[in-house]
Amino acid sequence: QQSLRTLQKFVRDSRAGYKQSLRTLEEAKRVKPGLYTKTSLMLGLGEEDEEVIQTMKDLRAIDVDVITFGQYLRPTDKHLAVVNYVTPEKFDYFKRIGEDLGFKYVASGPMVRSSYKAGEFYLEHLIKKERDHAAADNEDDD
Repeated sequence: QQSLRTLQKFVRDSRAGYKQSLRTLEEAKRVKPGLYTKTSLMLGLGEEDEEVIQTMKDLRAIDVDVITFGQYLRPTDKHLAVVNYVTPEKFDYFKRIGEDLGFKYVASGPMVRSSYKAGEFYLEHLIKKERDHAAADNEDDD
């Protein structure tokens, strides 16, 4: 799960910096070029639109394929408090921007979680489609 650069030190373990998170995703793709990479952002911690968009641009710059956006919900009193509840229109806005930036799939809504099943189903479909296409190309070469 990704965090915005400005919130990383508050949201994630101090050993997991913003650049380190990006490098991990980038390295996964480098080691296995056909790998689909996915990350998530939980919104509602006071982030600005520009920060979310810049994070999406950073992720696309390293060829991340899938992103999900959900509403942050405070799991316990020991965790960060919710700053704001994101509107459905704002989730739609980020989905449109993500699609325009070239993500292969964007799931965005208040109930979406990082393990959002629609994303998993989409990836399975996409992988099967690309493998079938590659197999057909190989048959044409024979």
